[in-house]
Amino acid sequence: MKQELRVAAALEYARSHGLHALVIARGDEIIVQEYGNGFQSDAAHPLYSGTKSFWGVAALRASADGLLELDEPVADTIAVWRDDPWKRLVTARMLLLMTAGFGFGGLGAGVPTYDRALATPLKNEPATRFTYSGISFQAFGALFARKLAPHNLTPHEYLHERVLDPAGVSIANWRKLADGTSPLPTGAYLRADAWLAYGRFVLRAHSELKPCFEGSAANPRYGLGWWLGSKATPSDLIYASGSAGQALYLAPSCDLAIVHFSKSSSYRHEVFLKRLFD
Repeated sequence: MKQELRVAAALEYARSHGLHALVIARGDEIIVQEYGNGFQSDAAHPLYSGTKSFWGVAALRASADGLLELDEPVADTIAVWRDDPWKRLVTARMLLLMTAGFGFGGLGAGVPTYDRALATPLKNEPATRFTYSGISFQAFGALFARKLAPHNLTPHEYLHERVLDPAGVSIANWRKLADGTSPLPTGAYLRADAWLAYGRFVLRAHSELKPCFEGSAANPRYGLGWWLGSKATPSDLIYASGSAGQALYLAPSCDLAIVHFSKSSSYRHEVFLKRLFD
């Protein structure tokens, strides 16, 4: 289905909110490619929480490889959770949906190590509330690391091997925590063309990645690292979101992928999307 786009209106909004890069692609065709405020096409940009969009995809690949089950209790692998009446109920899916029960936190410079994430008490009964938190993704990282240890792989090595390399995505940099590991919920730096390549990969594999784009009862608008839908957009719109205006918008029914980089505290996804689609 070909969706009419109001490119001029969307560009005007992006330019007025700290635009660094805007790339709009339909299929193999680049419709718009613009860089601003001194940002160049060959420069890598922080994704911030847009990094989260990698891990639901990696989890599904791991499930297909027989390494991980989304609905298995984390406590089956992490023994220290077995005696906690709430933690023993948590599944890998809940960690990625951010409904495991962790409180708000673990974002930006406050991302905990795997061990600190595992030791963090839950604030809510699992599956009852959505709380945006990096702690949940780090707990998933601890689980994933334990699953991959017999294969001599880290979560990030597996991500490269099974997702990023097949997608043709090059990571320019990934920041490190104090213990030398890289965080899961944030930290990746990509060029615009690399994040576009990831978006096109997800579009091609959309049907097999369907569980990534299913919300929870606690928050129907958040899947496994992806936000789901927005007003006045195609019904199947999904997007990865990072602070200061980072976004990867995908509309599978239109074969549409949009990369947005900026540095702005006032940029709003819903406003940009309404300008583009409405």
